Amino acid sequence: MTNIYRLIIFLPFLLLGCTPNVIEEKLVQKIESLDMNIFSEKGDKIYSITSPDASYNNIKLKFEFKKPTINIFKGEETKYLIISEDSTLSDNNRLLKMKGNVELRTIKQDEDILYADNFIWNIDETKYLLKGNIRFENQNIILNSSKAIMSSDNIIEFFSPVKYIIKDDNNKNKYETNSENAYYNLDTEIVTFKAKDKRVKSIIYF
Repeated sequence: MTNIYRLIIFLPFLLLGCTPNVIEEKLVQKIESLDMNIFSEKGDKIYSITSPDASYNNIKLKFEFKKPTINIFKGEETKYLIISEDSTLSDNNRLLKMKGNVELRTIKQDEDILYADNFIWNIDETKYLLKGNIRFENQNIILNSSKAIMSSDNIIEFFSPVKYIIKDDNNKNKYETNSENAYYNLDTEIVTFKAKDKRVKSIIYF
């Protein structure tokens, strides 16, 4: 009888010791080799996410991804490809946040690459927000700032202060200077610099 009483006494402690792990498994679902597509209400593919290590929190209704690759689509083709160290997807798959060595690449022959610490996209909006150590680079130019906004019309706005470098034909730095806000058009490859005094404006064509 003594052994039975001892078991009854210790049983609650044993159950309590196991409960957190059981709860955690119910709250957080681990997903290996995730490959997920997000569609609009009309059935158009908006973007896809692949990750070798992902999880879903059933309470917060939020995905977390390790080493994710994001493809943003225009029609059936990839428009931008984005990678980072970590990412979260929340708000019913409407809010995407990426952080750590973010790289946004355009899919074209003369590739444009936009580097940042953080990338934030509310897919109900048509703009992407990038923060921290912004660096844009292609075969013609390098632009650096601490914040940038990329719009769906392929124009990137770089916020003051902006440092820009123009390359020569050998892909070496030819000219370097600082400015206030800068705008780069990915389609026309034109960079525009604007000062607070709207009368001051410079345009560089490549």
